[in-house]
Amino acid sequence: MTPRQILLAVLPLFLVLQALWRPVGMLDGRVLEWSDFASLLPFALAAVPASILTLWPLRKASAVLVFVLLAALAAVAPLALLAQQESAAATAPVWDAGFWLFVVALALLAGSSVRCVAGLDLRGPVWGQATAVLFGAWALVYWQLLTQAFEVPRVLIPAPSQIWHALLASYDTLAVDFVQTVLHAVLIGYAIGCGLGFAVGVLIDRSPFLQRGLLPLSALASTVPLIGIAPIFVMWFGFDWHSKAAVVAVMTFFPMLVNTLAGLKSAGHMELDLMRSYGSGYWRTLLSLRIPVALPFVFNALKINSTLAMIGAIVAEFFGSPITGLGFRISTEAARLNMPVVWAAILVASVSGSLLFALLAWAERRATFWHPSVRKT
Repeated sequence: MTPRQILLAVLPLFLVLQALWRPVGMLDGRVLEWSDFASLLPFALAAVPASILTLWPLRKASAVLVFVLLAALAAVAPLALLAQQESAAATAPVWDAGFWLFVVALALLAGSSVRCVAGLDLRGPVWGQATAVLFGAWALVYWQLLTQAFEVPRVLIPAPSQIWHALLASYDTLAVDFVQTVLHAVLIGYAIGCGLGFAVGVLIDRSPFLQRGLLPLSALASTVPLIGIAPIFVMWFGFDWHSKAAVVAVMTFFPMLVNTLAGLKSAGHMELDLMRSYGSGYWRTLLSLRIPVALPFVFNALKINSTLAMIGAIVAEFFGSPITGLGFRISTEAARLNMPVVWAAILVASVSGSLLFALLAWAERRATFWHPSVRKT
């Protein structure tokens, strides 16, 4: 091990031992020690074996799992401590060196746990995301820790617990907003835009006349800013989801068109000559060779458009919508400074977009199993 690696391995143990020895904080002139919190002390002590494990290289999955579990148990101590003091005390305590040294040591353990999981040879679509899931979990832990410890106003950034409570309290309202924005505006506009982009791409590939005339116009239409067309479409199609679906269709049309054309042109000359030797016409070659070869490009466009569609629908709702919709909820609750509900609406939109992206990635692996990029995973 290099001196830097030795330092990073020894430092968490040193900080944990210092944190457990020093005072946690001050409350109404009384010194708070870790021993004052008997129910939390076992969780805090879990940081000691976790820190000891960092002294050795962890290469087996079982050892890494034990290390991650110990670090997760150690994270319970400061989170529960903050929650107890917030609910029990009228005035927040002044956190002392014992608390902050523990938080820094926990951050080092979190980084080590992420590196250990990333070093494992995890295969498959589920286990391959373990590093990202663990990193996200630690990000949520420190979001909660820092916002509560520094008493950040919820108008600036609410804690994840406040967002979760707002999500549960506004579940019925956000469910109606989800149907209005995602199931109506996003999915319908997404299907129309991607379908038209693919169909026009095939037509342009078939006709040189359309390629010279329609493709430049499509490129020009794609440069029109969303903020410019959204109010116009609201006037044309009304305040309901139809205008938002039209905005989504326009946003998703050009990426699908460009990727379809690139995919259709990616067929090799040898494969095309083989189809001609079999006497295949244009449409037989298109269905049997060129569209299957273009599928990786088409799925790239579908995945790109899955994020564009969500953004377009939400932004379009800022310019006029009925009393439902995620974009409407974000704008109205932000005006009322009810930021936990705003973040809850953002969470619903993010999870919806991520699920759509994951579904498309799963379908891509099934449809393009022959492609080298899929075979490697």
